[in-house]
Amino acid sequence: MQRVDGRRFDELRPVRITRDFIKYAEGSVFIEAGDTKIICTATIEDKVPSFLKGTGQGWVTAEYAMLPRATAVRNVRDATRGRISGRSSEIQRLIGRALRAAVDLKALGERTVWLDCDVIQADGGTRTLAITGSYIALVDAIYRLYRQEEGLETFPVQEFIGATSVGIVNGQAMLDLCFEEDAQAEVDMNVVMTGKGHYVELQGTAEAAPLQPAQLQELLALASKGIGELIALEKECLGDLILAIEGERNGRQ
Repeated sequence: MQRVDGRRFDELRPVRITRDFIKYAEGSVFIEAGDTKIICTATIEDKVPSFLKGTGQGWVTAEYAMLPRATAVRNVRDATRGRISGRSSEIQRLIGRALRAAVDLKALGERTVWLDCDVIQADGGTRTLAITGSYIALVDAIYRLYRQEEGLETFPVQEFIGATSVGIVNGQAMLDLCFEEDAQAEVDMNVVMTGKGHYVELQGTAEAAPLQPAQLQELLALASKGIGELIALEKECLGDLILAIEGERNGRQ
């Protein structure tokens, strides 16, 4: 079976990352994977949700939206509908959970990092690409705070995070599904992992026959390979900032 874009079954789409894409945001990224394109920004506020007030602990949360013509058919904006869609709510909660796994919330202090993910073009994998892009925006934003804020004794970002999709299409396990592949997948799974190879989130559904254990292991191996490549790209993109995450440098450089 030939993939629709000619990739190998274990190959990611080409990923391109542009940092500092938005002038005013503390951290911002324009990330592309094939025909999926997303703007991710990170904003830091000196306040936390009410349930965290007085705890000394920070928070990381996300909002996710898709432009009306990000897809082949126009979608109605959530603002016009008067409520956030169930899909958007699920995805932004996923992004928040994924990125909180990277951050020492006590070290962050009583601050909130808002991650805004706006899909300007969608061709599959928007939630996983939003996680990868938001991670870089998060690191940039918190590093700016870390350099300026004497009260931060340690760099709050202490882990790398990457995410990708895997699935089974016509009996073949594949990495990083585009929309056409996702639409006909017998199994569709989103995987979020740390740089140490630990799982943060597994979201999987068998659309046809139940998933067999051997198939699950094959999909997880594909996801691990892809996320390893994405985290390597994050490190290349972040340059010297990876030293702060890995704890190899003390003080503010």
